[in-house]
Amino acid sequence: MTRAFIDFVNAHQDEDTARLLLSAARYPDIDMPSAVQQIEGLQTAREKWPSLLQCEQFLYPPRLNREQASSEETARYKAGSLEQPPGSVADLTGGMGIDSIAFAQTDAQVDYVERNETLCALMEHNCDALGLKNIGVHCGDSMEWLAATDRHFDLLFIDPARRSASGRKVAAFEDCEPNILQHMELLRSRCRRLMVKASPMIDIDLACRQLGDVAEVHIVSVKGECKEVLFVCGGHDGETLLHCIIYERQDGFHHYGFTRREEAAAEARHCTAVGRYLYEPDAALMKGGPFNLICQWMNLEKLAPNSHLYTSDRLADDFPGRTFLVQQEVALNRKSLKTAIPDGKAHVVTRNYPVAAADLQRQLGLKEGGDLFVIATTMGTRRTGFLCQKVHKE
Repeated sequence: MTRAFIDFVNAHQDEDTARLLLSAARYPDIDMPSAVQQIEGLQTAREKWPSLLQCEQFLYPPRLNREQASSEETARYKAGSLEQPPGSVADLTGGMGIDSIAFAQTDAQVDYVERNETLCALMEHNCDALGLKNIGVHCGDSMEWLAATDRHFDLLFIDPARRSASGRKVAAFEDCEPNILQHMELLRSRCRRLMVKASPMIDIDLACRQLGDVAEVHIVSVKGECKEVLFVCGGHDGETLLHCIIYERQDGFHHYGFTRREEAAAEARHCTAVGRYLYEPDAALMKGGPFNLICQWMNLEKLAPNSHLYTSDRLADDFPGRTFLVQQEVALNRKSLKTAIPDGKAHVVTRNYPVAAADLQRQLGLKEGGDLFVIATTMGTRRTGFLCQKVHKE
């Protein structure tokens, strides 16, 4: 991180990195692969870790590690779950270190464990660059490190790698590395609480049964996409609490908590006709599944038991998800939609419909784009479609 290297990166941070690599001969004094890695890291940080842009000395890891790292928002959420005073935390799958940094910024004493020597060296450098003196960096296998220590932590955090040896994405705990189901006795013996980050594709109820003693499940979405599912084990003295957490940049985190028993006891109201507005729940709610409770929370009616779309005549302006203004009900065939959508442009959404959205769009001869949405679903027992416009929140 010489001054010349930093100046080069800053001067070229908006450029095409592939072209920079090809022009490396023009800059013989610059380690171009390292500069490109840093530039790509800065470009990612603008959206994913904006606060790191304030640290000129921060070094970014290779692309795969950046892709696997938590976003700033989700890391901050995890750190915000620490009890006060925050005590001791061990991050057993350190990676880029975003979660460890967030934990440390609460004044917790953090141990970062990572078996990749390059990532450990970067983490040591970045801790100095950020002025974080409360992170200890340990290079090695996390389960071996944990077995060798006699320390007891307030929180153990682990995010098992969710790729097979062939690079295929996996979701089940038993397919991840490490397979935490084989290490649960060790993990529980070394902490008061255990937090496990899982794939957004995880089967939540199966995972709770596999882990046992799950006190809370946190399902976190950012910009309408489910980013993390977190299982918190320890101190379980009743039903598992599910927390659907929706992050919106303009006003932070929104929380919707429930238990499976509360959802089973809630009565869903079903419509006989669609109202003026249609509502599609946020990804965190779709993953968590409080589908009957949404009717009570928002005073809405469902289109059908399995459609997970809602309707009302009066606007529910605080609905957690997308809201659509219904223009008309439409038959889902080319002739009807050619009349309803003269320019042939619309976004297609399917819920409880036997054809995937991309396939239906091709069948209907529609091009992606425009301001209109065709929502294909089941209302009652009847398959139908609605032509809508999205209602933008202020």
